[in-house]
Amino acid sequence: MLTKENGQILLRLARQTLEEQLGRQPTEPLSDTELADPELRQHRGVFVTLNENGRLRGCVGSLLGVEPILDGVRRHVINAALHDQRFAMVSGDEVDTLQIDISILSPPKNLDYADSDDLILQLRPHVDGVILRAESGHEATFLPQVWDQLPVAEMFLDHLCLKAGLVGGYWRTGNLTVQTYQVEHFTEAKT
Repeated sequence: MLTKENGQILLRLARQTLEEQLGRQPTEPLSDTELADPELRQHRGVFVTLNENGRLRGCVGSLLGVEPILDGVRRHVINAALHDQRFAMVSGDEVDTLQIDISILSPPKNLDYADSDDLILQLRPHVDGVILRAESGHEATFLPQVWDQLPVAEMFLDHLCLKAGLVGGYWRTGNLTVQTYQVEHFTEAKT
């Protein structure tokens, strides 16, 4: 488990990386000493979310720990700002208006369920992130924070199916592999 201090370091790293990428002078540069904690070198899934005035502005990450957390934060903040195809690229003028969220994921675990009712009973709103995979190759995930916008499990799963390119109620068919994970969530204070 990461400390609150390490979470703040990751947030500062994300902001510094974003500022440097967009040609700005970092407002709060990090020292090598601050980045030296071995906990920050664990291989974990990482998602970086950018919000502007409470609205999603970019979100990119990886479900699996393919690289150290530090590297994942650097890579994903750039991708969220410049390569999330749902949004125009972030400009240097926008940097100060963005709020950065970082989610560090636990390894996903298969969720065995008998039917759609059992699936609903096993999901833990506001705790579980959910990955849906169809045999067709369609897949999508929602971080646990998405429960804030979609607090009813049926709605959550309907929207997750739509995100995967499936029909909204497809989760009721039982033809999906479902995995869950939890996150350590860090967010910048609103300015």
